[in-house]
Amino acid sequence: MFKWFLSKIFGSKQKRDIKKTQLTVDLINELEPQFVSLSDEKLAEKTKEFKNRYQQGESLDDLLPEAYACVREAAKRVLNMRPFGSKQERDIKKIQLTVELINELEPQFVSLSDEKLAEKTKEFKNRYQQGESLDDLLPEAYACVREAAKRVLNMRPFDVQLMGGIVLHQGKIAEMKTGEGKTLVATLPVYLNSLTGKGVHLVTVNNYLAKRDSEWMGPVYKFLGLTVGLIQHDMNNSQRREAYKCDVAYVTNNEAGFDYLRNNMVTSKEDRILPQHHYAIIDEVDSILVDEARTPLIISGPSEESTDKYYIINRLIPRLKGKFITETEEIEAKHEGIDLGKGFDFLVDEKAQTAVLTEEGVTKAEKLLNVENLYDDIQSEWTHHINQALRAHNLFKRDVDYVVKDGEVIIVDEFTGRLMPGRRWSEGLHQAIEAKENLKIAEENQTLATVTFQNFFRLYEKLAGMTGTAVTEAAEFWEIYKLDVIAIPTNRPLIRVSYSDVIYRTEKEKNDAIVDEIEELYKTGRPVLVGTRSIEKSEKFSRLLKRKGVVHNVLNAKYHQREAEIISQAGRKHAVTIATNMAGRGTDIVLGGNPPDIEGHKEVVALDGLHILGTERHESRRIDNQLRGRSGRQGDPGSSRFYLSLEDELMRLFAQDKLQLMNKLPWEEGQNLESTFLSKIIQMAQSRVEAANFDVRKRLLEFDNVMNKQREVIYGQRNEILEGEDLRDEVWNIIDDLIKEKLELYTSAKKYPEEWNWQGINSWLKRMFNIKSFLKEEEIEEIKKINQLEEILKHSITNSYDEREKELGPEMMRNLERMIMLQMIDTCWKEHLYNLDQLKKGIFLRGYGQKDPLIEYQRESYHMFVSMMHRVGEETMEYIFNMQLVKEGARAASFTNSEESIIFSSPSPSSTLSPPSSPDSSASSASPSPSSLKKSAKIGRNDACPCGSGKKYKKCCGK
Repeated sequence: MFKWFLSKIFGSKQKRDIKKTQLTVDLINELEPQFVSLSDEKLAEKTKEFKNRYQQGESLDDLLPEAYACVREAAKRVLNMRPFGSKQERDIKKIQLTVELINELEPQFVSLSDEKLAEKTKEFKNRYQQGESLDDLLPEAYACVREAAKRVLNMRPFDVQLMGGIVLHQGKIAEMKTGEGKTLVATLPVYLNSLTGKGVHLVTVNNYLAKRDSEWMGPVYKFLGLTVGLIQHDMNNSQRREAYKCDVAYVTNNEAGFDYLRNNMVTSKEDRILPQHHYAIIDEVDSILVDEARTPLIISGPSEESTDKYYIINRLIPRLKGKFITETEEIEAKHEGIDLGKGFDFLVDEKAQTAVLTEEGVTKAEKLLNVENLYDDIQSEWTHHINQALRAHNLFKRDVDYVVKDGEVIIVDEFTGRLMPGRRWSEGLHQAIEAKENLKIAEENQTLATVTFQNFFRLYEKLAGMTGTAVTEAAEFWEIYKLDVIAIPTNRPLIRVSYSDVIYRTEKEKNDAIVDEIEELYKTGRPVLVGTRSIEKSEKFSRLLKRKGVVHNVLNAKYHQREAEIISQAGRKHAVTIATNMAGRGTDIVLGGNPPDIEGHKEVVALDGLHILGTERHESRRIDNQLRGRSGRQGDPGSSRFYLSLEDELMRLFAQDKLQLMNKLPWEEGQNLESTFLSKIIQMAQSRVEAANFDVRKRLLEFDNVMNKQREVIYGQRNEILEGEDLRDEVWNIIDDLIKEKLELYTSAKKYPEEWNWQGINSWLKRMFNIKSFLKEEEIEEIKKINQLEEILKHSITNSYDEREKELGPEMMRNLERMIMLQMIDTCWKEHLYNLDQLKKGIFLRGYGQKDPLIEYQRESYHMFVSMMHRVGEETMEYIFNMQLVKEGARAASFTNSEESIIFSSPSPSSTLSPPSSPDSSASSASPSPSSLKKSAKIGRNDACPCGSGKKYKKCCGK
C-alpha cells in the first residue's frame, strides 16, 4: 500500500528510470553536432582521449554521453546506420504542439468570407516583408490553407497531414504511408514558402503526376491568389520561363535538371529559363534521390566516333567461349590457386555485373581482329568495346532490362518498371545492345553538359521530400543530402496483415503455388495485386493465368499508357492485376473501384480487402515495402505475402553460400517452407545489396564532386559574362595573366636581355594581338630588366586594343568580347568534358597499381582544368584581336596568318539545345555544339596526328 502511495506521488520506479535515461539521451543528442564536425581521424582519436580521462579519475558514467555520441557518429560513417532514438519522438511532440495551435485557429478562419480568406495571402506577405519569419506565420498560414482546401476541394487535411506539412517546411523528409494524402499535404508548405516571393518547385517523378497534381491542387493556390505553373516535356523555352515565374511550379526531376543545364548554355541572359533554386519539395523522394541517383543527367551532341567497330565486335562475340562464375567459386579458386579462366575466353560475374576477357580470350580476339596488341595505346579502345559487348550479350536481357520498340532499344527502369525513352546507357553499352539486336546503331555522342541529381538538388536553399518509404534509406539521406527522415503516424490504425514469406525449392513450384492462390482468391471475389520484377515475369504469369481462365489486367512498361486507369481499378471485386512492382505509383487503389462505390467498398472490405502477392523479393527492402503499402490505406483491411524460391536471382546471387545446406535437404515436390532463419538470410542479402548500391551512388557522387567544383567555376564565369555590361576589365585581367606567363617562358632574370627569346615574343604578339612589329634592335638593347619589358608589352597591347575598339566602335567591341568569351568557354568546356569521359574510362585500372582511382582522377582532372582555363584565355584574345568584319548578311569572316586559316561563324541567336526526351546516361539529344567557332580543314579525332607520332590525333596532340 505504501509503495502504491509513493508511486502516485513520485511515479513508478520504471517511469523515474525512463525519465533519468531520457535526460542522458537529451545530453547525447546535444553533443551530436560537435561529433559530426570531426574528421575521421579526430573521431578515432577520441578513444585515446576517453581512456586518458578514465585513467585520470573520470567515471564511465561521466564519459557516457560523449562516448555514446562518438559511437553513434562512427556507426553512421562505417555502417551507414544513424540511430534515431527519442529525438524523433521529441520532434513529433513538438510538431503535435504546433498542430494543436493550428486547430485552435480553425474557428477564426472558418468565419471568414471567401474574399477575406483570399486576402490573407497579401497580409502574410506584408508581415513577412516587415520581419516576421515563416515559422511565426506557419500556424495561421496552415489554418488558412486548410480552410481553402475544404472550400475548394471539399478536402479537409487531417492532423497527421498537418504534421507532414510541418516536417516538409522544416526541410526534412516526411515518411507517410500510401493513401495518407501526400498530394494535399504539400499545399501547406508550398503556400507558406511561396510568401517569400522566390517561388517554390514541386518536383514529381513523371509528367502525368506533375500535370495531375497541378490541376488537382492548383485551384487551392489560385483561390488564395497565387499563380501556378506546369512544366511539361514538350514545352518550348518561353513557356518554361513563364511557368517558372509562377509562385508554384510543378515539374519533373528530369525537366528541372535539364533546364538547369540549359540555363548554363545560353548566350544571352534573357534566354535563361530556370530562376534561383529557393525551395523544392520532392514527391516520391526515395525514387528520385536514391533510385535515379546512379544515372547522371547528360545533354550531348554527336561526336566523330565511327559506329563500325560495334558491328565488327558484335560478330566476334559469338566466337568466344564464356563461363558464368559465382562468388563462392571465386573465393575457392583464390584459396586453391585455380585459374577459373582456363579453357574460356571470358568470365561473367552476374553479381558484380562484369564480363571480362581471359588471357586466352585476349589472344583469340587479337587474332580475329588482326590486331598485334589489344592493349597497345593506339588500339586500347578495342578492349573497352569488347567488354561492353560481352556485357550486352550476357548480362542485359530483352523484356527485362530493355524492350525493342519501333526499331529502338528503350531502357526499362529497374525500380519502377517504366520505359525511359530517350535515355541511353553510357560508354558504348547502348550501341553494343543495338548491335546485338541487329538494329541501326545510333551515332556516338559527346557530353556537352552534365550533372548528377545529388549535386543538382543540393543547389536548393531548402529541400524537403515525401514518400511512403524512406526510413530504410535514412542514413543515405542524411549523409548525402543532410535530410532527416520523420515517420508520420497514420490517420487511422494500420490493420494490414503481413504474412510470412513462403519459400519453395524451384521457381516452377513457386509459380504453380502463386497461380493456385490467385485462382482461389479470384473465385471468392477478393482483389489481388501481383507484383513482379520484370516485364518478362509479368507476361509469364499472364500466360499461366489465362490457362486457368482467370480474367486479369497486365500493367508493365509495354502497356504504360493506361497505367493510372488500370491501377486505380485494382481494388474492384474479382480484380486481378499483374504489375511490375512500382507501376502506378502515386495513384490510390480504392477498394470497390474508382470513382468510389459505397456498396462495392463494403463488399471488398468484407472479403478482407486487397491482397498483395509478391512473386519474389526485390534487392531493396524499400521496394518490397512500397509494394506492401498499396494495401491497407486509410484503415482499410488488406494483406500481403511474398513467394520465393531458392532459384530467385536475389537468393542465387547474394545468399548462395547460406543456402547450400537448404539445397541438400530432401524437399518433396511442391513442399514449401516458412522459416525465420530463411527470412533473416533474405534480409541479410537485401542489406548487402543495398550497401553495394549505396557505394555505387556514393562513388558516382565523389567523382561528380570533382567535376562539380569545376562546373561551378565555369557556370559562375558564364553568369558574370552574361550579367556584365562592360567586360573590358575582364579582358585585361586575362591579358595581364598572359603577359606574366609569357615573360616566364621567354625571359629569365638569370640571363642577359640579349639572350631572351625575342623571336618567340614577336611571334606571340603577332599571332595573339595582331602586333606586326614590336621593337627594333636598338630599342631592345635599351631594355635591362623584365619589368621594363612588361610595361612596354602592356603599352603595345593597349595601343592594339584601342585601335581595335576604334575600328569596331565601343558597342560592337563589348558585344564581340561577350560573344567570343562565351564561345571559348563553351568550346573548351565541351572538349574538357570529353577528356574527362576518356580519363574516367580507364582510371579504375590504376587500382591494380595500388593507386586510388579517385585521387588520381582528382589530380589529373585538376591539371586538365588548369590547362583548359589557360586555353580559354589564349583563344579568347586571339579571336578578339584578329577577327575580321564582313558585310552584313555574311555568315563568316576569316583572317590568315603564317600558321593557319581560321573561319569564324557568328553564333545563332537560338543556339540553345533542344530539350532531350528524358535523362540520358549517355546521349539524350543530337543537338548542336554550343560553340559555332570552327577551324577549317579540321582534324578528326581518329585521324593520324599531323605531328608524325603515328598515333591518333585524340591520343596525341588532340588530348
